[in-house]
Amino acid sequence: MPTYKNTDSLYRRLLQSDQQEQPQTPDPAIPEEEALTDDPKKRLLDTITQLGQTNVPQLESNIYCLSIIGQIEGHIQLPPQNKTTKYEHLIPQLVAAEQNHKIEGILVILNTVGGDVEAGLAIAEMVASMSKPVVTLVLGGGHSIGVPIAVAGDYSFITETATMTIHPIRLTGLVIGVPQTFEYIDKMQDRVVQFITRHSKITEQQFKDLMLRTGELSRDIGTNVVGADAVKFGLISELGGLGKALNKLNELIEKARNEEKMLQ
Repeated sequence: MPTYKNTDSLYRRLLQSDQQEQPQTPDPAIPEEEALTDDPKKRLLDTITQLGQTNVPQLESNIYCLSIIGQIEGHIQLPPQNKTTKYEHLIPQLVAAEQNHKIEGILVILNTVGGDVEAGLAIAEMVASMSKPVVTLVLGGGHSIGVPIAVAGDYSFITETATMTIHPIRLTGLVIGVPQTFEYIDKMQDRVVQFITRHSKITEQQFKDLMLRTGELSRDIGTNVVGADAVKFGLISELGGLGKALNKLNELIEKARNEEKMLQ
């Protein structure tokens, strides 16, 4: 038996031999489910749990679908129970769709109650400045600041049961009662009106009449425009659903292809 000069060296020797003999056990901090990530049965179970279906349709498409749902979240974070669309998430998606050569068209689907004015205008300006064909489709509702986004594309659709609420800009929080505050709200309202009239067939006076109408909304001034009326006023291009929207987008894509061939 070897001799040791001190007890520390003996302790280290015994500790090393004990570690070699002890079987390796999995770290309890790592759940066993992580090791089963590549298990096809677990992936199928996750799909059923999250999406309610066994198979997710896989399709290589030249059309990018962008959905704007719930409330458009701007500079202030909304409560977690609110269904929101964050504009800082949409802007990178639009930039990526613009740069991706495989994407030839964008379909924007809206079912929103509105939200932050500047965030909504930012999204609308991004959609309007796309070089690729853009078709918008209003499902359910395209209210408030959702109206500029709905008209920002090259062509717009609205379903028969969808509605669009047009009303003046409203501010929450501290409002200072001075003329400068009124001028600020008036200029912001003018930005929204000018954008909508530039990207649709409705006139400025007609839109302001709808915006300032009294007696229709119970707790506000404005107008709740149903699908067919939105087309009649010139706010939306055509009445239709998903099928018509995709057909129109494919038509615009084919037109863009032909124009590109002529330039070459």
